[in-house]
Amino acid sequence: MKAPDLNRALVLEAAQRVSDGAGGYTESWAALGVLWAAVDPGTGRDVPGVEVTLASVPYRITVRAAPYGAPSRPKPEQRFREGARIFTILAVTERDPAGRYLTCFAREEAPT
Repeated sequence: MKAPDLNRALVLEAAQRVSDGAGGYTESWAALGVLWAAVDPGTGRDVPGVEVTLASVPYRITVRAAPYGAPSRPKPEQRFREGARIFTILAVTERDPAGRYLTCFAREEAPT
């Protein structure tokens, strides 16, 4: 198997709850680090939303593997950021039998 071309720097982010001072919370995103990745798009489609139609495109994002529990190991419900683009992580699996790389199945959504 050929090694992936990890040529894009993506910021891995995790959601954090921040107290709003009135007994509730707001959600913010904290950067966990930068991972070099190969980003491969799938086939796009339009998804009807509540007020707008969203263009949804699936992606396979390949990064170097990290041990379970390491902050650098992506998890579902985290996200990658590349500038203004955001890729929500849906699932993560090993890409190769030796476990050198991970494939993150992600979705980028943008209002149309």
